[in-house]
Amino acid sequence: MGLCEQMANIGSEVSRALNWRNKGNRALCEKASLRTLELIDLSLESTATYPRLREIARVREVFVDDFFGSNTYASSERSWRRYFDAFAVARSLGRN
Repeated sequence: MGLCEQMANIGSEVSRALNWRNKGNRALCEKASLRTLELIDLSLESTATYPRLREIARVREVFVDDFFGSNTYASSERSWRRYFDAFAVARSLGRN
């Protein structure tokens, strides 16, 4: 899979986690968050090039900070959606 497709798939799980967090369902938010981390980790394992590795690793760091930490990076629902929407659009246009 190309980077755009991997990141769009990760973004789908992030969106689910955000939706459950907004609805106040901690259990389902946690499950979606753990699936997000699983997808990120699988992407990290399959990535051989440094720029892709760095991008995915940075997403993991910020995601963990937001969903499991103190949100030091001041992530917001809007910032997550804007970030991952760009990958979804690129994937739909056939870019890798």
